[in-house]
Formats: sequence, C-alpha cells, structure tokens
Amino acid sequence: MSYIDDIGWNSDGLIPAIAQDADTGLILMVAWMNREALELTVEENRAVYWSRSRQKLWRKGEQSGHEQQLLELRLDCDNDVIILKVNQIGGLACHTGRASCFYRVLRDGQWQIVDKVIKDPKDIY
Repeated sequence: MSYIDDIGWNSDGLIPAIAQDADTGLILMVAWMNREALELTVEENRAVYWSRSRQKLWRKGEQSGHEQQLLELRLDCDNDVIILKVNQIGGLACHTGRASCFYRVLRDGQWQIVDKVIKDPKDIY
C-alpha cells in the first residue's frame, strides 16, 4: 500500500491542499490536488496543483516564477486535507501580488484589505 492510498479523496478525486510558509507559519493559499498532482509534488519537491477551472495540472510559479519548494507534507487526522510546508520563492503566493491569498479581514461586517501589494500583477504575468 502506498501513501497515496491513505488519502481520503473527495468524490471528484481531489483533496484540498494548504500551502504554509515553513519559516513564518503564514498560510499562503489553498488549492486542490488530484493523485497525479500529489505524486508530482513529492517527486519534484515543488508544489503541483490541479486547476479545477482549467481542468489541468499547474506547477506553482510556472508563469510568475514564484515557485513553492516543498519542505514537508502533512496529512490531517481524517485523511482529507494536506498541508504543504514550503519555501515560497520570491515572497509572493497570491496572483494579486501579495504574500498570501488571505489578505482580507472581517471588521465591522466588512472585508477590509490588510496586506499590501508587494508587486504589481502586471509586472508578474
């Protein structure tokens, strides 16, 4: 039996994958992986995800250069969520030019942007 067989894939054959900065603990993003994406992530030591909108694999940073180097994989107790502890190349994980995709905080019933844009997305893509 392989580590892949321990995964509790959802009905679409996917598992949510949380990318976390290994140094700071900052949650960078959430994406999805299918079996092939997880296998490639382990083989290549870099984050490979499944794009639900494009229906294809994508290597984080393949266009932007903001690759995620895999340092550790963790599986939760229900076998249905993965955490990737990564080294985030370039300090940006979000396509908006921010360090994290979680840059809004609920305050007084409104979502407020609390993290600045580090690099203009027009200069990235």
